[in-house]
This record gives sequence, structure tokens and C-alpha cells, in this order.
Amino acid sequence: MKKIRVGIFGFGKTGKVIANEFLNDSQFALTWVVRKGYADHHKYASRLLGYEFDAGKIFSIEDVDNDFFRERPVDALVDFSDSSGVYLYKKAAEAGISIVSAISKYEQEEIDLIKSLAKYNRVLYSPNITLGINVLMVAAQILQKIAPHADIEIVEEHFKGKREVSGTAKRIANLLGLNEEEHLNSIRVGGIVGRHEIIFGMPNQTIRLQHESINRAAFGQGAIFAVKCLIGQPPGLYTMETIIAEMFRQNIPVY
Repeated sequence: MKKIRVGIFGFGKTGKVIANEFLNDSQFALTWVVRKGYADHHKYASRLLGYEFDAGKIFSIEDVDNDFFRERPVDALVDFSDSSGVYLYKKAAEAGISIVSAISKYEQEEIDLIKSLAKYNRVLYSPNITLGINVLMVAAQILQKIAPHADIEIVEEHFKGKREVSGTAKRIANLLGLNEEEHLNSIRVGGIVGRHEIIFGMPNQTIRLQHESINRAAFGQGAIFAVKCLIGQPPGLYTMETIIAEMFRQNIPVY
């Protein structure tokens, strides 16, 4: 079986975990990694992560010229760097490379650029690419339609050093049409990686939808799921939510 070739943008704390997840999956071949600066230039991500084989040759962002993607072909580009990477995607998209972006925040100009690339290639953009949180968001929207009069509160818990309100929690509030100041509750304590809970209060019963990130590897598993879902799909703009919502639709049990 032919392996799916992947290139990664970003080799910081999260990028290294994502690279490790792809290296551990037998269906994938990590071809290269692009990072800022020249640290570990032309070394292999696999060696730096403790493996005894060469995979994921490291390049600087300065190496990404007009010929980079043609000379180093991959099936998918996974971005865990920052918003500036989007300006290098055009050549990748033109080369037929699927794009998976897990950047937490883009400016409108950058979002417009992503949309333009989706006109002729497969582009998936999800600020939080973990599978669980996207299942939670789809389930919450379904439950809200089933119980439109329920009281809803969102609780987000993160490590003590996280100052800003969770972007994922804000997105949940937006999807459910809730005022952030009134219905979003933040807790900062200990070493929690990240936990989101949506509470639906109804007469005589309460329903709680909860997702907790235990390890950054969850982002890598989400990226793997995203790449697999894009293979064979027509050009267009995809999100984890739309993919999961379609899976919900296809797998609703019929009694």
C-alpha cells in the first residue's frame, strides 16, 4: 500500500508532537518539515525525536521558493506554525497538495486567501483540529435544535498560565448563538491541558457534553484524521465540523 506523503510547517513544541504522530502511523511518510530559522537545518525530524531512520528532513522557511513543492512533492501539507505560512500555500495548492491548517487565528485577509486556494484544491481549516472537540461542537448544535429552550452554559478550564479566554470556547458560544459575557465561564488552575464543557439545563434533567485534551498528541491524531478525509475529495473548503457533521448524517441509526 502506497504511503501518504506529508510535509509539516512548524517544529515547535506542538509541531514536534504532530511530527511524532505521523512518524508512528504506518500509513504515512513524513517527507519534510519547515521551521523558522536554521536550527537543525537539513537534519531529520525522526532522528531528533529518537528514531533510528531518516524521515522529515528539516528546512528553513527561507528555503521555500517557487520550486520547493515541485522538487519535494507530498500529498498533504499540515500547518501548525503561525498565520504567515498561508502566504506560501499558493504554490503548494497549484502543485495539487492538499492543505490542512490548524492555525488558531487568521486575519480576514488570510482567511480570504485560504478561500481562494480552495477554488482549485482541497483545503481544510480548523482552529482546533482535535477530533473530540469537533464532535462535541456538532453534538451541541444538534442538541440545541432538539431542546431549543434549554439553558446553556459553557465552561472552559485551562492551565494557570493561560491568560486569554479559550478561542474554542468563544467559537462554541458563537455556534450556539450565546453571549460570551453571559454564558462563558473560565477556570484557570493547576496543569490542565484543556477542558471544555457545555451544560444544557432543562426541567428535571441536565445534559453535559465534555471534552478534555490530555496530551498534545490529540492534535496530531486530528491532523491524521483530516488528511485521510481529504484524500480523493474534490476541491473545496472543508472543516473538521463539516466532515464530522456529514458522518453524523450518514450514521444515524434507523429503527
